[in-house]
Amino acid sequence: MPFTDREILETVRMIELETLDIRTITLGINLLDCADPDAESACEKIYTKIVHHARGLQEVGRGISSDYGIPIVNKRIATTPIAWVAAASGTDDLVPFARALDAAAKACGVDFIGGFTAYVHKGFTHSDDALFRSIPRALKETQHVCSSVSLATTKAGINMSAVARFSEVILETARLTADQGGLGCAKLVCFCNAVEDNPFVAGAHIGTGEPETVVNVGVSGPGVVRAAIAKLGPEPDLLAVAETVKRTAFKITRMGELVGREAARRLGTSFGIVDISLAPTPALGDSVSDILELIGVERTGAPGTTAALALLTDAVKKGGAMASSSVGGLSGAFIPVSEDAGMIDAVRVGALSLAKLEAMTSVCSVGLDMVAVPGNTSAATLTGIIADEMAIGMVNAKTTAVRIIPVPGKGPGETVEWGGLLGTAIVQDPGKFSCEVLHRRGGRIPAPIQSYKN
Repeated sequence: MPFTDREILETVRMIELETLDIRTITLGINLLDCADPDAESACEKIYTKIVHHARGLQEVGRGISSDYGIPIVNKRIATTPIAWVAAASGTDDLVPFARALDAAAKACGVDFIGGFTAYVHKGFTHSDDALFRSIPRALKETQHVCSSVSLATTKAGINMSAVARFSEVILETARLTADQGGLGCAKLVCFCNAVEDNPFVAGAHIGTGEPETVVNVGVSGPGVVRAAIAKLGPEPDLLAVAETVKRTAFKITRMGELVGREAARRLGTSFGIVDISLAPTPALGDSVSDILELIGVERTGAPGTTAALALLTDAVKKGGAMASSSVGGLSGAFIPVSEDAGMIDAVRVGALSLAKLEAMTSVCSVGLDMVAVPGNTSAATLTGIIADEMAIGMVNAKTTAVRIIPVPGKGPGETVEWGGLLGTAIVQDPGKFSCEVLHRRGGRIPAPIQSYKN
């Protein structure tokens, strides 16, 4: 369906005045054919294949931005989970694989590469075990690598032994990157119901159902949605608000698919999906929190916040589905606390707590994202926080995630600055009560019964 002159003019306005951009073009690359009994040879194959396919990614992104006037903020790479690729070598140390990914990302000029990943929601292979042990060092010794793990699914339940172990991985990663405020943990995330075509880091990777190479696009539009609701004013009812968001998401998605298909054409690969998640930044006006407050809550975190977020997420999905048959990834609304200026301020004034954030994750598109906690938070407490989030995803058959950062030397209410898209975090209080017995039990929380829905 061709674009009308009016649509083009509206898009120009959204770009110039409302911070609309393509947050990321992510090139997915299947690395299964890089498996080798010799780990060093496997790493060489990984580097060579990534550079071969992605060396033109930056140039393509710049060319599309220049030709269409659409800002493309990030160009990224996602790979097959490295635990699968490394399995053939039988090695106990996967840090060299992370270094190969990092070197390839640097050679291609991208900011992040995702795929230092394992799926352990039902158990560990030898390679999964090696990847878990390698994560802290890998994130300390690399600049561009992001790591993700699948800990739960609706069909498998929650692997609580893996959750407990992942909590220890988080703490060790925070310790090794203490000089950067625990920054390694900002590149580390766990999932329930992980998706195979996620273009956003830290969880970007491609699953076995994806092609040899594929372009997936992530669109950012909180500023555009915010401006549309602000123009609507406080008088129209919530159906009118939902319709406004839906129409705006339609326009954003159309632009995202245009860029994705053009990027795929220029790279000589296939177009996968456009992820229409509203992804905020610390920039003024580019905030999901601001949207919730325009919908009708005094501050994000006040009573009514979860309902407002449910309306927003659903309307975004409906608008995207109307605009394209290729909507995928996560798609909805992100609430990364340190990356959203409005969220940061809501935490600062005491409106938004960790408990309220958890409630909000039941209706947003991911989960607890970029949440800072005290550096002395125990592994048991982290296990409980992660398990709660996995349970929300498991029972509701939705994707949930946890990207939590214990900040060494910081306590509740203190601030840590990471800069750039990672923003500013106010350390939140996880409470004084623990779940040590739950942490020690291990085993699996069974999958929920699917026969009865009420």
